[in-house]
Amino acid sequence: MTFQIIIVICILLLIAYLFDISSAKTKIPSVILLLFLGYLCRMLSSTLHFDFTHLSVILPGLGTIGLILIVLEGSLELDLDRSKFKFVYKTFLMAFIPLLLFSILLALGFMFYTHCTFRTALINAVPLSVISSTIAISSARELSFTNREFVTYESSLSDILGVLMFNFLTLNDTIGVASVGMFTVELLAILVVSIVATAGLSILLSRIKHHVKFLPIIILIILVYAISKEFHLPALLFILIIGIFLGNQQKLSHFPLFDKLKPEILQQEVAKFKELNMEIVFIVRALFFLLFGYLIERDEMMNLETIPWAFGITILIFVVRALVLFSLKKKFNPIGFIAPRGLISILLFLSIPAPEQISLANKSLLIQVVLLSSLFMVFGFVFFKSRENLANS
Repeated sequence: MTFQIIIVICILLLIAYLFDISSAKTKIPSVILLLFLGYLCRMLSSTLHFDFTHLSVILPGLGTIGLILIVLEGSLELDLDRSKFKFVYKTFLMAFIPLLLFSILLALGFMFYTHCTFRTALINAVPLSVISSTIAISSARELSFTNREFVTYESSLSDILGVLMFNFLTLNDTIGVASVGMFTVELLAILVVSIVATAGLSILLSRIKHHVKFLPIIILIILVYAISKEFHLPALLFILIIGIFLGNQQKLSHFPLFDKLKPEILQQEVAKFKELNMEIVFIVRALFFLLFGYLIERDEMMNLETIPWAFGITILIFVVRALVLFSLKKKFNPIGFIAPRGLISILLFLSIPAPEQISLANKSLLIQVVLLSSLFMVFGFVFFKSRENLANS
């Protein structure tokens, strides 16, 4: 039985790899294919009388590790060149304004329909407001360099801002001056932790001679994140800071004691570290979506009560997106179509405290919005390609 399980996992991961490398050509996000593949495995295992639903207990942990590594991957790609400050500022607005506006509008809908408090409604709305950077970045591979860079920055910032906003809401019982002040203190505390930890990890990265060095550093990053969460600190900021530092360390040579980090060696090691992190992200992401797809019930996917809400939410996503792009004087086509929901939405949904959960924002609604937002993106790419071909003919 052990070898059969190993064979199945290896085959599934190889199929996931094929999905990943083919998604740029087919324009079908690998997430959709992974969810359906996991669901097919569920039907097959039911036919063969195997039950692995008990694996649901590892889903939040697997998702948390995926979140850490995905945000790390995104922050490593953020280039803080001075010439790009205007560009970064625009992508920040593109990430933050739709996140905030959509969350408030959806929360008002939840509050009106379920009669819950605004805070509870907002906690349930935020997970559906965050763009999935993994889907967005991989889907934008064949766009122009400018559009691809815009999608990378916007979706990475959306992940980070969405998680920070969700943490702020869940860690504070009331939203007011006191809670904002406390959150500011927590930000300052995690900033100090981040600076110390980043310096320590950078020294380790440049000085460890042992042939195994990157995995212990990733484990240390996860450990610092987990300890920070235990103290109710916005731990994702630590991941963001270390990623930005390592990704831009060649621009920080004027800082005191920077030479102590052996910048020539550090730069080479960071390149290897990024490659390893990308490989691990692929495995964790594939396993997460396969397992999530396996745990989907047919009634959840075809829930007729939530389908109208799922369509309405998907339409609202792209209406808000179009308005913000128009206000920033950006063309809707093609980047306007790229606003898929994915791993971050699922993970935040699983993290909603039990007392704050509402019946309407359930697993069915989440699955349907993830699928519809990704399908709308596929339609947009097909439409964009057809228009591009007409223009060139």
